[in-house]
Amino acid sequence: MTERPTARGAVAAVADGFTELPHPERESAPDGPLGWPGYDAARARAAIRTGEHESVICGTARIGGTEAVVVAFEFDFLGGSLGTRTGDRLEAAYRHARAHRLPVVPLVATGGSRMQEGMLALTQLQRIARESALTREAGLPQVAVVRDPTTGGGWATLGAGADVVLALPGAQVGFAGSRVRPAGADPAAYTAEAQVAADALVRPEELRETLGRWLRLLTRPSTAPAPVPRPLGAPHLPATGWDAVLRARSPERPRATAYLDAYFTSRVALGGDRCGGTDPDGMLCGFGEHEGRSVAYAAQTGAATRPAGYRTAARLVRLAGRLGIPVLTLVDTPGAANDAEAERQGVGPAVADLFGAVAAARTPVTTLVVGEGGSGGALALAAPGNTWATPDSYFSVIAPELAAAILKRPPQEVRSTADRLRVRPQDLVELGVIRGVAGASDGRRAAR
Repeated sequence: MTERPTARGAVAAVADGFTELPHPERESAPDGPLGWPGYDAARARAAIRTGEHESVICGTARIGGTEAVVVAFEFDFLGGSLGTRTGDRLEAAYRHARAHRLPVVPLVATGGSRMQEGMLALTQLQRIARESALTREAGLPQVAVVRDPTTGGGWATLGAGADVVLALPGAQVGFAGSRVRPAGADPAAYTAEAQVAADALVRPEELRETLGRWLRLLTRPSTAPAPVPRPLGAPHLPATGWDAVLRARSPERPRATAYLDAYFTSRVALGGDRCGGTDPDGMLCGFGEHEGRSVAYAAQTGAATRPAGYRTAARLVRLAGRLGIPVLTLVDTPGAANDAEAERQGVGPAVADLFGAVAAARTPVTTLVVGEGGSGGALALAAPGNTWATPDSYFSVIAPELAAAILKRPPQEVRSTADRLRVRPQDLVELGVIRGVAGASDGRRAAR
């Protein structure tokens, strides 16, 4: 990492017009609540060194045109540690955010709880967690920037507890600080690059623009469903079930990235499931701008979806619901990953979690099947009552080859099995499984 900026320097790098918020003034006994020898002197030296009276400053500012409450840590004030006065300031800041319907942006650089205040310092994490939870329930986004270092309770609350986590490259990030790790621990494990809980690594020179984009996208609620994307492949419908399967499996068929590029003028990505897993090859999730509106997206890529992919999609749907943002899902998978590692990682519960998230979605979900719709691993991402399909897609209870095997039919009957399963888009319309075929050349309930 380069030289660590001050709290006010960190704010100035990303925001304009910072105005500090008032905070309660707490009286304390000499040397703090524990009477820790030399504590008052240490605070006085920290104040002289930094020009601050506590380890955090809180105020309002504009980031990329969006008004926000900004919380910035001053690491040179006792290691940016959290004490009772820090908790007072943070609580006041979160309450101001809720009262004025503002997003919260913590710029975190802390070593954890303040030793000189003992358990009273540690319990500030509960205060912070409650304020964060209340702010989340109020439908206000929290976008954290983890700086160097972000460890201990500050990481476990203000950092990892935010809706979106952006990290500076090379920052020391982890629950364990450098002085309390096991002997011989790999230092690379305690970096921003190793933390899959971070959604993105952002270079300092790009942070202002990136933060502004996230805040714009997350602060524009809408009650209208996301429009159905325009199909990018062949417009004609398949003649047979097996034709539908072959077209959906064609390597030339447009995939998720092509659809997202065509649909959104700009977009940002969520980086993982917050449980230690990512599935970049199987599921793409994030928020984007479509015709001036914010839309959340979860898109399968054509590969078997892994447990982390389902959990990331469930996280996306729930976050969009809290913020009032409609969701677009793109279905394209031969099915859920079913190898031994996927089972160990809980693929069944992950699929179940996504089914539940979509079923309980608080904002409209629009689904377009753009390729393979393989069994429950595909259906979990589909919106009940608002699913559409492209002409070069299919949806099936199971792949025709596997259906034939289960029914003990010879390989030469795979094609006829595909017909009997009625997997074509037009079949799915007639069965009432989907609402219509997007862009169908024969006018079959085409989405506009």
